[in-house]
Amino acid sequence: MSSACRTILECIGEDPNREGLLETPNRWAKSLLFMCHGYQQTSEDVVNGAVFSENHDEMVVVRNIDIHSLCEHHMVPFTGRVHIGYIPNGQVVGLSKLARIAEVYARRLQVQERLTRQIADAVVETVQPLGVAVVVECTHLCMIMRGVQKTSAVTTTSSVRGIFKSNPKTRAEFFAILNGSARPC
Repeated sequence: MSSACRTILECIGEDPNREGLLETPNRWAKSLLFMCHGYQQTSEDVVNGAVFSENHDEMVVVRNIDIHSLCEHHMVPFTGRVHIGYIPNGQVVGLSKLARIAEVYARRLQVQERLTRQIADAVVETVQPLGVAVVVECTHLCMIMRGVQKTSAVTTTSSVRGIFKSNPKTRAEFFAILNGSARPC
């Protein structure tokens, strides 16, 4: 990967032997491997058995999970937040595991639509809930630094499963929570 980076530097008109760029190919390679470490993990790996029997049948929502990903079309970052809600069906998952699930799929080359769907599907696989809802809100540097150059654009995607899909009241409750009717402590 380092030699590929040297070639890229040369192609854009830079001198890879310039003092400030001498270690850039190695740093870039390490950085890219870190930003794509989700390929080396599964949701099962990061949940690590933290699923517990619990007779709770009300909505569980974790909001504002920070994520950082790379657009697969331009390999530039998009960054934002994930909100995950689910209704348990006899099992709950450790709350931090929801953030870890989001991280597994965010740390891959992605499109936001697929990322949203993958997170929802992983929660379904993990706890077989009555339903899952996922909302992802991101800004995309491919829209900010190039192309249309719209610095205020935020893309919102959602994916719903089970009761969140079949029951409008349940879905509305989830979106009301996201829209601020419940404030953080």
